[in-house]
Amino acid sequence: MNMQKIPRSCGTHDGTFHADEITACALLMLFNFVDEDRIIRTRDLHALANCEYVCDVGGVYDPAQKLFDHHQVDYQGPLSSAGMILQYLKTTHVLKPNEYDFFNTSLVMGVDAHDNGRDPLIPGYCSFSHVISNFTPVRYDCSIEEQNQAFHEALRFTFEHLRRLWERFKYTQSCREIVADCMAKYKECLIFDQNLPWLEIFFELDGALHPALFVIMPSGNHWKLRGIPPSYQDRMKVRLPQPKHWAGLLDEDLKRVSGIPGAVFCHKGRFISVWETREDALKALEYTLKNVERVS
Repeated sequence: MNMQKIPRSCGTHDGTFHADEITACALLMLFNFVDEDRIIRTRDLHALANCEYVCDVGGVYDPAQKLFDHHQVDYQGPLSSAGMILQYLKTTHVLKPNEYDFFNTSLVMGVDAHDNGRDPLIPGYCSFSHVISNFTPVRYDCSIEEQNQAFHEALRFTFEHLRRLWERFKYTQSCREIVADCMAKYKECLIFDQNLPWLEIFFELDGALHPALFVIMPSGNHWKLRGIPPSYQDRMKVRLPQPKHWAGLLDEDLKRVSGIPGAVFCHKGRFISVWETREDALKALEYTLKNVERVS
């Protein structure tokens, strides 16, 4: 007779924890498949057989049976349990393809790479997996209770991180129509009446082919003139920098050099400047288009 599985439960291994099963469990919590108090840390196969989901333990990868381990020899793919759960959320249509891509490129791909020994070891670089590893108890001979407490601290931290990523993504996508309308309306400069996330959506909407060089939008009590990158991958660059003699200037110095009374600041990288009013930002745009040579 088959044992009844505990609904909304997830089994994962005990002992030292890692970012992959932490992230896998947090994703299942985020999308309301499991409850934190029903996450069971064990390697006992009989206990695991009672769990609705099993992550990073058990020696089986079978999404249809909700089993997500990657340690067995017969699995040679690039995923860890985190990537397996994310893939499951896509194949079960919980996540749309673009939502899957967002979580994958924002976090999970890096967790998979680290857990499978493929992440670059760069001095001074701290990945999400490194942060989670710092939640583990300092002493190797710590008690089981201390290890479990640390696991749940790391789990809640990861859940909140994922929740904020998800909320930010949904907000960004909600601005899609505004950005699309602006792209249709303007050519050289996109002008927004509110401060909103535009960069990612701009390039999702074929912004690489759009002729706009700048964006003007509110920034707190001021307005900013921001250069548009040539592509999303090269977003640290701009299609046209602002005038060289504005670089690093602020307040009176920038007012004097630009001739614009509402000047506030120009970044030394010349990708953004700040102005008191919309009209000042438009004057800065006009000045830049007239005085900065375009490189084809």
